[in-house]
Amino acid sequence: MKVDMRIRKIVFDAVASKHRALFIIIGDDAKKQIPLLHHTVLKAGNRTVDSLAILWLYKEDRGTCSRKQLKQLQRKVNCGQFNFDDNDPFEIFLASNIFHYCHYNDTQRVLGQTYGMCILQDFSALTPNILARAIETVCGGGLIIFLLPSVQNLHQVFEMSMDVHSHYRTESHPNVKARFNERFLLSLTNCTNAIVTDDRLNILLISAPDSAMYKEVIGCDSEEILKLSGALESEEVTRQLGPLLKCCRTLDQALAVTKFIQVLSNRTSPSTVVTTAARGRGKSAALGLGLAGAVALGFSRILVTAPCPESVSTLFDFLCQGLNILQYEAHQHYEVTRSASLEFCDAVVNISIFKGHPQMVKYIQPGCHDQLGQPDIVCIDEAAAIPLPVLKKLIGPYFVFMSSTINGYEGTGRSLSLKLINDMRQQSMVGLTAGSNVSSKHQQHRRAMPDNVNRMFCEVSLQQPIRYSDSDPVEKWLNDVLCLDIGSNLPRFSSTCPPASQCQLFYVQRDTLFSYNRKTEEFLKHLVAIYVSSHYKNCPNDLQLLADAPAHHIFCLLGPDARHNELPEIFCVLQIAFEGKLSVDSIQRNLERGERASGDMIPWTVEQQFEGHNFAGKSGLRIVRIATHPDYQGMGYGSRALQLLQNYFEGKMPQLNGHGVGILGSERSASSAEGTSLLNETMKPRRSLPPLLVALGHRPPESLDYFGVSFGITPELLKFWRKFGMLAVYVRQTSNELTGEHSCIMVKSLNSAESDKDEEWLKELWTDFRKRFLRLLSHDFRSWRVSLAFDLLHHQHISISVQPLSSCALQMFITQSDLLRLEKYSNNLVDYRLIKDLIQPLASLYFCRHLHLHLNAIKSAILLGIGLQGKTIDDLVTEFNSKDRNFSAAQVLAILSQTVRGLLQSLRFCSQKAKERDNLHLEQSREQTSPTIKEIPSNSDDFDKNQLHRKRKYNRTTEKDEENKWKCKRTV
Repeated sequence: MKVDMRIRKIVFDAVASKHRALFIIIGDDAKKQIPLLHHTVLKAGNRTVDSLAILWLYKEDRGTCSRKQLKQLQRKVNCGQFNFDDNDPFEIFLASNIFHYCHYNDTQRVLGQTYGMCILQDFSALTPNILARAIETVCGGGLIIFLLPSVQNLHQVFEMSMDVHSHYRTESHPNVKARFNERFLLSLTNCTNAIVTDDRLNILLISAPDSAMYKEVIGCDSEEILKLSGALESEEVTRQLGPLLKCCRTLDQALAVTKFIQVLSNRTSPSTVVTTAARGRGKSAALGLGLAGAVALGFSRILVTAPCPESVSTLFDFLCQGLNILQYEAHQHYEVTRSASLEFCDAVVNISIFKGHPQMVKYIQPGCHDQLGQPDIVCIDEAAAIPLPVLKKLIGPYFVFMSSTINGYEGTGRSLSLKLINDMRQQSMVGLTAGSNVSSKHQQHRRAMPDNVNRMFCEVSLQQPIRYSDSDPVEKWLNDVLCLDIGSNLPRFSSTCPPASQCQLFYVQRDTLFSYNRKTEEFLKHLVAIYVSSHYKNCPNDLQLLADAPAHHIFCLLGPDARHNELPEIFCVLQIAFEGKLSVDSIQRNLERGERASGDMIPWTVEQQFEGHNFAGKSGLRIVRIATHPDYQGMGYGSRALQLLQNYFEGKMPQLNGHGVGILGSERSASSAEGTSLLNETMKPRRSLPPLLVALGHRPPESLDYFGVSFGITPELLKFWRKFGMLAVYVRQTSNELTGEHSCIMVKSLNSAESDKDEEWLKELWTDFRKRFLRLLSHDFRSWRVSLAFDLLHHQHISISVQPLSSCALQMFITQSDLLRLEKYSNNLVDYRLIKDLIQPLASLYFCRHLHLHLNAIKSAILLGIGLQGKTIDDLVTEFNSKDRNFSAAQVLAILSQTVRGLLQSLRFCSQKAKERDNLHLEQSREQTSPTIKEIPSNSDDFDKNQLHRKRKYNRTTEKDEENKWKCKRTV
């Protein structure tokens, strides 16, 4: 079959410039064209692709290509039964190449590996996360091939139902619109190395390759690398390590290896070196060369960790190359051990060096931090893919090398940069300013990691790509379509920021936002840049959720100078999701089965915790994200956006006629009709679109009963949401795996005309949650700071009435002998340890509102920490100490004594009142149970005569009865 010259040109130019090419083949026979494309790559002179494995990603192991089919072919080849002349070209292609099959759910295993070709079948199972992981594993000159099912026109791809859409549908919002697929295909028109064909390699009109795309490959700066190598050889300690830099491909990589060696040569204090870069910059290779230098410097125990052993295959490969350059011979000076587990796919797990003293480089899983022992170096590769609490446990009093991708397979890695790296940077500042007056925040970090205070912290950044050449069109396209590299390109405002009171909230039309028009693309990137810069949990899947989820909507806070057909400046972004309105039957059916439907996170969580309140039947709004421009945080823009959003849904904004601020892609022509055939179809962004921004007065609000939010609880975020009037109704007992924070759900009722005005349901939920939280403080939340737990238990707008107890109920908490002990302690006659067991019941009585007493904040915090969280006096002193306050144990005990004295007085008062209530209840019960007395006649003499007459009559009757009995006996 003759290949189109445009395809040959794309492939040959990609190989010559060391760029990658992207093919989308539509049709049921698409797999038959893969051998032809592979042969074209080899014919272009890219022999490295022939030596590299081919990555094949799938959802179902059947159909196009399966492992079973490949095993059968390999068995025939090994037995000599396979005839390369008579078989199908596709089977010959399978039998003559090395394949690495990977399920879409296991794409974490391909991190850090390099392939010559990547094939993605089952298009409906693709997600942006998988897309970013897979494409960045292909080297320069390789191909990325998508296999799509047969369609009549590309509009059917727009409307294709993806597997992830099942998670977006809810009971009240079942219809999903695939906006992400439309933007994905339209973006291919701007990728010069992308071609869309049918299953006979006929190029479709959507493809627009550039005719002049060849660029000469510019080599690395070898002179600068030689200078660095000479600098290392000039020093006595690192004289033998200069040849390691000859393996470096770029100057950035050589500088990183030099930094590693310089840090290791100074053994006076442990250091942390963090390497950050995009994919394909040579981080893992630099770590491997650095560890080879560590072996040469005499470090004995080196541990390597990553999400899986396959992720460090490149690291171990370059470690072996570095050892060979340093005159280490395999099997004579070192031995490589591979895993025998089928799960790890024959990956390297250990290298034993025995040239001098015994040395070891061993792989451990991230969760096995208890097996660290006393290592000399811990190397962490792909750190952003490891949960943050686990990552913190891997850092200790030894050298730590850490590398991570800041954009690519998991988005921007903001969890690592905004959390851990920032903490280590501040911790390093604490070490430099030891002995001086440092801030309370720095002292907190010193207390958190006391062994690492004097650590030296270094940051290394790699910019030049190694896996492929610079200015790769596929990399640029991937970054644009998934908005990966925009965190560092945050837009800066040209004008001065207006007051928050003058800003207005606008609704964003998602059909226009994801239409791939020029102006809307710029607005989308500004919006996502604010997300990325403000939040630490970001991934490419968030973009598809924002585009396709039917219950999700976007609001933006803009300045007062937002004009028609001009790109406005965004101060704050709100992403919301409508939840609730669940039927009673579905609630009961799912609760009986122990199941939970997708979506509606807050209704299902609260309904499982508090049954009988019919919370899931209410209509609510969950604030998924609120992000303020990082240059203008803390200036009231977020609070202004929330207040305007509340006014909008409460019906306090007048509804007007007209349209919003229009930003349309009018410079682009409309797309072709849906009836056009596949070969004649032209795809361009739509022109007949609604306005991008709509003023709230031009859009009728939905009827809602409450606002809700779910977030990882921190003191700052809790203060922000309490200020907005939120009440906590749920706190997860286990911490989040990624951040180590406990998820918290807070709810606020709305006072709209159509919503439920009865707010007692929310107060009942908060009261019930408060009781549960008090019981769990000594278990799951014992490690919390006292101030955080105290803020969660109190609210400035809601007060709980006192619930008095009876005498018997009080005796269950405090007996009379306990009161005597408390009285002696309040008079300073006994020590604190004598009444230590009584602090817990006293705290329970006070915080459950059984006592007529109000304590100030510091007394309540001490009572809460000691009584309910079980903390010691030293723990409270450590927590309370700051730059402005300096507590001692004696002061805490003195405040505790005053608190006990006040509680004792309140107990006496409550006990006295309880006895009075019990006596009153006893008298009332006696009156109700005693017999009624007849009224006595007024004439007492007549009353006495009548009584005497009745008595005599009774005696006569009794005597006659006895005589009759005796007569009967005598007769018998």
